[in-house]
Amino acid sequence: MSSLRPFGRMPVGLYQRCGLRVHRARFRGASAGSRVIAAFCPGGSSAGPVHAAEASGRLGRARIPSERTHVSAASFRYEKLGPEDFDRLVGGYPDVVVPIEQTPDWAGFEAALGRRPYGIWAYYDGATLVAVASYLLIQRRLRTSLVVVNGPVWFTERTPAAERSLMTTVLAQFAADPRVDPLYIRMQVSTPQPPAEGPLEHGWFEREIVVDLTPEEKDLFRSFKPNARNSIRRAQKSGVEVRSIPRELWSETFRQDLFPIMRETAERDGFESFASDYYETLLTELGDYLRLLVAYLDGKPVSWLITSEYRGSAVYYFAGSTQQARRIFAPYLLLWEAFRELKAAGNRTCALTGIVSDNYPQLANVTTFKRNFSKNVVVVPTTYDLPVKPLQYRALAAALHARRSLPGQVRAARKVLAAARGSIAARTGPATVPPAQPDTDAQPAADAGSRPA
Repeated sequence: MSSLRPFGRMPVGLYQRCGLRVHRARFRGASAGSRVIAAFCPGGSSAGPVHAAEASGRLGRARIPSERTHVSAASFRYEKLGPEDFDRLVGGYPDVVVPIEQTPDWAGFEAALGRRPYGIWAYYDGATLVAVASYLLIQRRLRTSLVVVNGPVWFTERTPAAERSLMTTVLAQFAADPRVDPLYIRMQVSTPQPPAEGPLEHGWFEREIVVDLTPEEKDLFRSFKPNARNSIRRAQKSGVEVRSIPRELWSETFRQDLFPIMRETAERDGFESFASDYYETLLTELGDYLRLLVAYLDGKPVSWLITSEYRGSAVYYFAGSTQQARRIFAPYLLLWEAFRELKAAGNRTCALTGIVSDNYPQLANVTTFKRNFSKNVVVVPTTYDLPVKPLQYRALAAALHARRSLPGQVRAARKVLAAARGSIAARTGPATVPPAQPDTDAQPAADAGSRPA
């Protein structure tokens, strides 16, 4: 749950090293919460508010060494938003899809998990709202980062130039922020270009199926592929019953009945699920925006799903199913009943989240299921990193690449060694190669390629 966006303020230290005295102040025309830097020449005459592009021209001749990114374009101002400010601002743009991950409510959920939401900022080009971004502070060994989960949200045309200006604004904003010292900022970027790099790891899917819920119910059902329609009917004939769980029972039902199904799903499909308390916290903190539906067979839960909805856009967020549920096509009926309920509540679309892409080939299996419900594939901007300290970032990137490639190199070496052993055995006869013994590594190469790294 939805991820796959100019330089308004120069770092204060750069002004100071250039021989300018710096004062933070608000000037006429600056809205509450926005920051303007005034620079004054050493002789005492005021240069007035300095636009970062102006200052960067002076700095370009100074050759100032710094580990932090130094960029030379600027035009956006930024303003921190409280929850009421956020609601008031986005309320003026009813047609813009705002992912729930970019809301104050989601920030509250992250805080309840013990994570550190850093704040939500709006970015303006003059008086025009360009984008809004909610940041999560992530602290890991050797790297602190600010992550924009499934964002930023764009409120104007997302041109390459506007996106470049937003990226350089964000870099300058947090390079100058004394409360945080990130190695990089991670966000979705539609047009790959400097200063975007990497990423060190991908953080959000890049393509998803989105189902249009606006047609009449019978027309919506007809829009599915024949396989989906037949699977829904088969589940009904098998006696599958779908229930919408009352909110007051969510945590108990999930913990006792549904999390075991999630564990089974994760083991079968080869992924690692969150602990039960993650889902329970989600259901508690974001309950106003969620639904929990469960498919039962003979009174026993066999499949479940959680959907989110915000401003008329729903998301098929989490789901789990038993092997028995798959045999009787319960997930098809469950999702169809979710569509009906979401449509009745006024939602216009339902996103089915990630499908297969270049960076996510492991989503091939779920792609087959999701394509049964719509042909509408939406491309989601890819996640990139904006290095605040480029040299340190690139050194870390090289180290991580070396570490991640090592298991593959070891597997390749094992295959070469196995081939060599086989060649020697063929030439000299079986007596020269000791037979494999149980519980030994005498035959590691035969299945080494299938072992997890």
